[in-house]
Amino acid sequence: MIHVIAVIIAKPGQRESLLTHFRANIPAVRAEKGCIEYGVATDAEPALKFQTVYGPDTVVVVEKWESIDALKAHGAAPHMVAFGAKTKEFVSGRAIHILQPA
Repeated sequence: MIHVIAVIIAKPGQRESLLTHFRANIPAVRAEKGCIEYGVATDAEPALKFQTVYGPDTVVVVEKWESIDALKAHGAAPHMVAFGAKTKEFVSGRAIHILQPA
């Protein structure tokens, strides 16, 4: 199994636009072969004292895939290519963490 934590930073004031596109794309991603989990999240509010807050412009995508090949296919899927084109104007940065169980 492969875990992915994608931290996406929206341009100031664009997080809701980005989230709208993420939410619209979720059913297509969850239907992909090898997708175990795929969801988008933002900071929990109210924040707890020990919580490290990402901030108002950040979206975190939590994913689980059956294999690295399933993740590669996900990245090349037509709906993901279209998603990237639709959302690039809203994104200022990102960090993709690909992990395996230890």
